[in-house]
Amino acid sequence: MTSPAWSTVTDELTAEVASGVMTITVAKPDEANRMTPEALAKLEQVAAGLAQRDDVNAVVVTGSGGEHFSTGLLNPRLRASMSKHDIIALVRLANRAFTALEVAPQIVIAAVNGPMRAGGCELALACDIRIAAETATMHLPEVMWGGFPGAGGPMRLAAIVGRGKALQLIATGATIDAREMHRLGLVEEVVPAGEVKAVAAAMARTIAAAGPLATRGAKRIVRTRLDASSPAAAEVADALRYALEWSEDVDESHVAQAEGRVPRFKGR
Repeated sequence: MTSPAWSTVTDELTAEVASGVMTITVAKPDEANRMTPEALAKLEQVAAGLAQRDDVNAVVVTGSGGEHFSTGLLNPRLRASMSKHDIIALVRLANRAFTALEVAPQIVIAAVNGPMRAGGCELALACDIRIAAETATMHLPEVMWGGFPGAGGPMRLAAIVGRGKALQLIATGATIDAREMHRLGLVEEVVPAGEVKAVAAAMARTIAAAGPLATRGAKRIVRTRLDASSPAAAEVADALRYALEWSEDVDESHVAQAEGRVPRFKGR
């Protein structure tokens, strides 16, 4: 196995880059991949830096091992051991980290390799595309603890499944399986548990091989359409299309097609 071109490792989160794809792994399998303050701080740092990473054209987020994606940030036992100030600080840190991931210019794929709960769901919702293992489940239990998802979950969930279904899932604390997630549009694909990371990695490599100006532009347009009005999205699309048309990448694409080879995109 070849070594990644770039990597950073903490005890609880890893980020590796190879072939234009960054793979971010929540790595605390002894606690079902709970995200600690240290892991969230590293995630915020890595995600915020993606805007300057010309060597990264797609991102995969997953959990270590094969049993859990992430159980989130807190549980009743942990909450009982923390001050209110510490809890608020942790949730705000998660909010910043997930927002940094959401607004990264690259397309981000969640490889949901197992159950996700609470903040783990919010991490997946901050990604652009979600691929789930057949064993994956989604559970937002915060109301059962007297709280609500505080790291962007309600907003992102409602944008995908609609206001009513989002409120139902949050307010009942229901657990749904991978097939139901797919039916609701929460995940784009459901695959056998042992294949989810490979499927996500293959999709990421396909995206990474495409023109970065094109994929990043498409993400900006989609985000503008979801965040604002259709005219605003059209304005962004027109501006980005103009810039793209005069780019070296478009010229390279035409030349490569004529020569019958794979384009060598440079992102400019």
